[in-house]
Amino acid sequence: MAKDAQMTIDDIMKQTKAYLSEDDVAFIYRAYQFANNAHEGQFRKSGEKYITHPVQVAGILVELKMDAATIAGGFLHDVVEDTDVTKEELEEVFNEEVAMLVDGVTKLGKIKYKSQEALQAENHRKMFVAMAKDMRVILIKLADRLHNMRTLKYMPPHKQRRISNETLEIFAPLAHRLGISTIKWELEDIALRYLNPQQYYRIAHLMKQKRVERESYIEDVIDEINRQLKDVNITADISGRPKHIYSIYRKMTKQDKQFDEIYDLLAVRIIVDSIKDCYAVLGIIHTCWRPMPGRFKDYIAMPKPNLYQSLHTTVIGPQGDPLEVQIRTKEMHEIAEFGIAAHWAYKEGKQVNRTSPSFEKKLKWFREILEWQNETSDAEEFMESLKVDLFSDMVYVFTPKGDVIELPSGSVPIDFAYRIHTEIGNQTVGAKINGKMEPLDYKLKTGDIVEVMTSKHSYGPSHDWLNITQTSQAKNRIRQFFKKQRREENITKGKEMVEKEIRTMGFSSKDVLTPDNLQRVFDKFSFTNEDDMYAAVGYQGITAALIVTRLTDKLRDTQQKEKNLEQTIEDKKHNVVAKHREKGDLGVRVEGIDNILIRLSKCCNPVPGDKIVGFITKGRGVSVHRVNCLNIKNEEAQHRLLPVQWETTENKKEYHVDLEITGFDRKGLLNEVLQVINEMNTDITHVNGKTDDQKIATIQLTILIHNKSHLHRIVRQLKQIKDVYTVSRVLH
Repeated sequence: MAKDAQMTIDDIMKQTKAYLSEDDVAFIYRAYQFANNAHEGQFRKSGEKYITHPVQVAGILVELKMDAATIAGGFLHDVVEDTDVTKEELEEVFNEEVAMLVDGVTKLGKIKYKSQEALQAENHRKMFVAMAKDMRVILIKLADRLHNMRTLKYMPPHKQRRISNETLEIFAPLAHRLGISTIKWELEDIALRYLNPQQYYRIAHLMKQKRVERESYIEDVIDEINRQLKDVNITADISGRPKHIYSIYRKMTKQDKQFDEIYDLLAVRIIVDSIKDCYAVLGIIHTCWRPMPGRFKDYIAMPKPNLYQSLHTTVIGPQGDPLEVQIRTKEMHEIAEFGIAAHWAYKEGKQVNRTSPSFEKKLKWFREILEWQNETSDAEEFMESLKVDLFSDMVYVFTPKGDVIELPSGSVPIDFAYRIHTEIGNQTVGAKINGKMEPLDYKLKTGDIVEVMTSKHSYGPSHDWLNITQTSQAKNRIRQFFKKQRREENITKGKEMVEKEIRTMGFSSKDVLTPDNLQRVFDKFSFTNEDDMYAAVGYQGITAALIVTRLTDKLRDTQQKEKNLEQTIEDKKHNVVAKHREKGDLGVRVEGIDNILIRLSKCCNPVPGDKIVGFITKGRGVSVHRVNCLNIKNEEAQHRLLPVQWETTENKKEYHVDLEITGFDRKGLLNEVLQVINEMNTDITHVNGKTDDQKIATIQLTILIHNKSHLHRIVRQLKQIKDVYTVSRVLH
């Protein structure tokens, strides 16, 4: 795929004319014009007109030789999300098919979620469910993500890392599952460039250093293979296969090796006309060079679930180094590059038959997504379940009849049983692996022949199975069994678990299980009544901790506010000096009252320039708060407030202010922050810092300032430090 060159609308139309009908080409151009008008006046972070993005997305889809509806969807994929165009309007102007594809890749509307992670999980769930209905949805989304990754340099560093992480976790594995290696490798390499630039550029530099030596070696190998094939009249297209930077990085990381210790950087791909020629070439390669034991894989006889077919072998090459060789037909090569996309492409003016049993069988896993999403009400849980089956390494085992079953690595015979049929899973009592009885927690390995032992008199699955099974399908079927068969038992058990969790959190059931609290839980998790809620906890469809956390959120907020208020009233008893200060010492005057004890509250740390108000405390005079302080917003506090104001005379006193600074966690960031404050002759009384998994540093400072303008000068200087994202004043 063209990574650097920008495609124009003329390029796209020229390529579509090569394989689509005139009506289809006209339909696609109409979609471009519609998108161009809809995005008029919008610009990207790069400063380019927004329409450049849909054009590049459509261009990627054209390179995959997709059908007219998908390419139109590529042009239109952002119009519902980013303009005033509606799905209904797309349906009217184009058709229901295009509207469905666009809606599938459109993020959710302005719905409030408890966190950014929850919103993102809901967006992913929506996309996966749409994908299960029509595979073209994910092809548009992958094209969208690929162009966004190509232009990621225009985004701020924290977004570059977040988007790159998401790409490695979700989209690159998905491209792999669909067999679209041409997109997978590019996504992974770009993501690595932003997540670990040091290693990325180091590997790229080392590969460039050895490039001439490597190319010379590959040329000699190709010449030798061509000579051998000429003798047996086999025509082949032979080329060196470049290793991708991310694959080298993963091998170095997983095997704890340096670049110089990675020997299989050399690879040759041989493309021939027929399957018979594939095996003939394999024999010639093994005749020329000695094969390495255990490194031969026949993906022609046993294709991967993502449709990939090829012969893989590793031999000891002419110079004694390992040489990887891949042998495949032209059709296999097209599927290896474009995966499932190749099955949506047009072939000589006709689409491939995608309703054939073999093609549907390949996509069975995706159809099951629809069932999974109905089994869980929590989007984050749905995504975690999905990742296990979608992104785990896989094992391939056999039924006694020789059928191949694909399962995530770590799967046990129970996973195998439920993959065959729900009733077989429910009635499982044992398993034979390769003819020998094994326990049900036996970890299956590729090549195992699995025979499940069942009994009609079985009591059904055990709760322990939920802990040893690996696949979402098995776990969901087990939960369904408990849900249907043991509802009353689950209700009782679930109620006990919820009440125990309430006590553990220090509350009483009477205070927590109120109609309002319960209704919030029902709305969040789609329960109709208390019995449904308790039953779900009982059969482990949801945890008691998650339920009780939602039930007690308002109570915990109230507790925290009371704690803050109590801390403000009590304060630190050893601060005796503050009790004896006169009214002028703090630069604050109580209107119309003399000889009264005044102190500045530590919950909001007011400074000259802030709007303030006094709060009459019991036996401790007046505490001064900022007018927006949360501790004086409750009804009880309102009748104890009185007006106060700062003294107008020049005030040389110093006041405590808490600041929180966030930024990219690079070497020297904290030193630069402290240096800026020191250069402004400002004292620091407290420093604390931490870093999260996303390399975001949080620095908390307490400084002494004279007034609000002094504070603003400091904040301005801090914001000018490289890699600082935010500087904010903290209210306790």
